Amino acid sequence: MASLNSVPRIRRARAGLVIVVAASLGAHALGATVVQGAQTDSSSVERGRYLAMVAGCNDCHTPEYMESAGQVDEKLWLTGSSLGWHGPWGTTYPPNLRLVAGTLTEEQWVLDARTPRRPPMPWYALRDMTDADVKSIYRYLKHMGPAGQPAPAPLAPGQEPPEPVFRAPMPVSRTSDD
Repeated sequence: MASLNSVPRIRRARAGLVIVVAASLGAHALGATVVQGAQTDSSSVERGRYLAMVAGCNDCHTPEYMESAGQVDEKLWLTGSSLGWHGPWGTTYPPNLRLVAGTLTEEQWVLDARTPRRPPMPWYALRDMTDADVKSIYRYLKHMGPAGQPAPAPLAPGQEPPEPVFRAPMPVSRTSDD
């Protein structure tokens, strides 16, 4: 049996629990989702989806997206690819962004997204996006959840990649006369 001194403390604890539950239900009713402790609304998730489409993220990071002119079930979007991109830099494989996002906080994602990458990744497109846009892509990835397998590890220059592989043409050397 609770002592008389603990009754107000129990009531305060219950009242606090009621407030937390009510706030959570209210946020859910308004379409909000929680992403690693940060509350985001569905418009940010939808913006991330839109950016992933128009920025070309799916072209490389979704299997068979380019080959099918974008006719890939959304549940497979951004799950990486085993198609290697081979050139003077070695061979690069598009990572599974849904698994990558699962290992990073939103702040880590923003920093990681702006880190220079090996070709053909146009990392400079992410560098030039606003923080809000980069975070929207992260929120979309978190909303989609983990799926698929990790992409193969990159290969160093001189290592022959297994098929399938896209072979980039070697750059033509230019002279000062060109």
